[in-house]
Amino acid sequence: MSAASELISPRSPRVAAARRLARRNFRGKERLFLAEGPQAVREAAAHDSTLVELFTTPEAAERYADIIGEARDAGARVHLADEQVIADISTTVTPQGLVGVCRFLDTPFEEILAARPRLVAVLAHVRDPGNAGTVLRCADAAGAEAVVLTDASVDLYNPKAVRASVGSLFHLPVAVGVPVERAVEGLKEAGVRILAADGAGTDDLDGELDKGTMGGPTAWVFGNEAWGLPEETRALADAVVRVPIHGKAESLNLATAAAVCLYASARAQRASGGCRSVTES
Repeated sequence: MSAASELISPRSPRVAAARRLARRNFRGKERLFLAEGPQAVREAAAHDSTLVELFTTPEAAERYADIIGEARDAGARVHLADEQVIADISTTVTPQGLVGVCRFLDTPFEEILAARPRLVAVLAHVRDPGNAGTVLRCADAAGAEAVVLTDASVDLYNPKAVRASVGSLFHLPVAVGVPVERAVEGLKEAGVRILAADGAGTDDLDGELDKGTMGGPTAWVFGNEAWGLPEETRALADAVVRVPIHGKAESLNLATAAAVCLYASARAQRASGGCRSVTES
């Protein structure tokens, strides 16, 4: 981008439209969301037809010239903006100079079932966007084939959730707004065993691994950060499993517990020859 390129006006309708995407009702109406920072924008540009617009400061355009090129190649409109415009659009305290406007990319739940997934994370009653994004990132890292957010969970496109996913939002199918009963029923019909993660579970993760019961298709259901899973949701699962606490810690937070559970399943599935390696590129 040349130094002579004109800065977009702070009063531009494009800036106003991007700023409104910080609010859930506008995201839902336009089916657009914000992706901030070089990692998220790069992933969005690599995801077919997802990146619509990109706002960048001159300094960021120079520093991340490769990302700017990828955005243009993806068909996105690139706007040069001053730092104040970026700050107005961004939802972070210290913006990194790149803010992308992206199309919604959630996947219909039926498509996820048709793909016969072997490892799935189901977020039931998860209300904190940072936790939701981090669990999505953990699922991606563990080699899960899908994530499902129930209708009682946080908005997938909340800016904090997008940031916490660190690009993983663009890597694997995510279904949203699925009633937990439908999620469990559909996954069971697809041959997936349902494990509810709960600190008060009657089954122990180490015991499940020792029994050799975790090598098949598995969906982990994770609950609310403060009170876990309600009894009616636990009753839907094939087993309610706790992560053993071998030290003196009272408990694990949601994202840490999710990482432990998903990696345990990934390891068991690899050992049985059923799941791709989590280190596979």
